[in-house]
Amino acid sequence: MNELKILLANDQNRFRPSETLKGVAGWRLPAAPRSADVRLFWYTRGKGTEDVGVINRFAFEQPQAEEGRPFQFVLPEEPYSFSGRLVSLIWALELVVEPGSQTTRVEFTLSPTGEEILLHADAQAHARSR
Repeated sequence: MNELKILLANDQNRFRPSETLKGVAGWRLPAAPRSADVRLFWYTRGKGTEDVGVINRFAFEQPQAEEGRPFQFVLPEEPYSFSGRLVSLIWALELVVEPGSQTTRVEFTLSPTGEEILLHADAQAHARSR
């Protein structure tokens, strides 16, 4: 049975720019993988063309069939996590194990407050204040 997981330190999933995101990537496979790495990226979801920006990658040396390995990333200044009526920007980490392109993903929020920016809420508040 193949099992992949990503655990974030202190179960934290809200971050601010320049903070250090720490965690452990774990896998249980029938044989040692050729490669295993964690990727830090953002992607858009919604109407129109979906975009992806891979920011960094942490490759694990000589992965074994079953183990857990720590990783960490210093988060960038931007872009911020946001949700609008037509599109959202989501930050995530993805553990990728080869061969077979096996993956697992965990999403998190990146913004100055640690909260997702709700664009439609700002527009509604602005309309009410007029």
